[in-house]
Amino acid sequence: MGRHVTRGFAAIILVLLGLAPGMAAEAKLKAVATFSILADLIAQVGGERVSVTSLVGPDADAHGYAPTPGDARRVAEADLVVVNGLGFEGWIERLIKASGTKAPVIVASKGVTTIAGSHDHDDEHGHDHGDHADPHAWQSVANVKLYVANIRDGLSTADPAHAALYAENAAAYTRKLDALEGEIRTTLQTIPAERRRIITTHDSFGYFSAAYGMRFLAPQGISTDSEAGPKDVARIIRQIRRDKVPAVFVETIADPRLMQQIARESGAKVGGRIYSDALSGPDGPAPGYLEMMRSNLTAFRDALS
Repeated sequence: MGRHVTRGFAAIILVLLGLAPGMAAEAKLKAVATFSILADLIAQVGGERVSVTSLVGPDADAHGYAPTPGDARRVAEADLVVVNGLGFEGWIERLIKASGTKAPVIVASKGVTTIAGSHDHDDEHGHDHGDHADPHAWQSVANVKLYVANIRDGLSTADPAHAALYAENAAAYTRKLDALEGEIRTTLQTIPAERRRIITTHDSFGYFSAAYGMRFLAPQGISTDSEAGPKDVARIIRQIRRDKVPAVFVETIADPRLMQQIARESGAKVGGRIYSDALSGPDGPAPGYLEMMRSNLTAFRDALS
């Protein structure tokens, strides 16, 4: 009788935990993303089935990141590794090799039609941006739809038993991306065409410019590893004055002093801080990709309208 009571008690515990008798809790798929924007996209597609770790966290710069031994351990333990590609993470190949991981590596930007960056910096840190391609493809919502599809396919291959769930989550998130793109186009139409020109810290908004008709200028190239010299700063200041550029924006991953100097010497106003290569923390204005794009859009509208 005692044995039956014990079994009955165990069954009750399993029910309370949301598990049928005889079933064990499924282990989550472990996915590692190189930076916070990718981590959010994986979480959107993976839902509760996936545990996501971001190597480069919120408000941090992935360009000049130096991986730690802990990062190698996380990659080694992963079931799936997701990278941006296009040379954005110049350190990731060495990290993957050092970790010895057997996990498949998904390139989220696969299929993106690239645009050229204004500068290419292949420096001593090894941050090669690959054939002058601009790696910041997520600044176009249409490209992020490709990211989502690639992540969906990667998760489905690694965890085929839940492929239908990943497809459903990806479709639902894609509908949200469609709505976001409509918001961007509608909002930018309220800004006079001659005022759709701004200065940002580094050249990270090329895809946004190509997709939505904004003009961005930057004293740095496509990598924050490059330093803007006096000639770069002087050139930008001359251009602001000549073209009457209304505002300069400081990226959250950058030292604000350069942009403050440019604003001071050019007469342009500082339009606020925007998100380029990283999300904010969970309590900030841009904890996810959708919120990041809307936060930037609001900053552009408020400064330029």
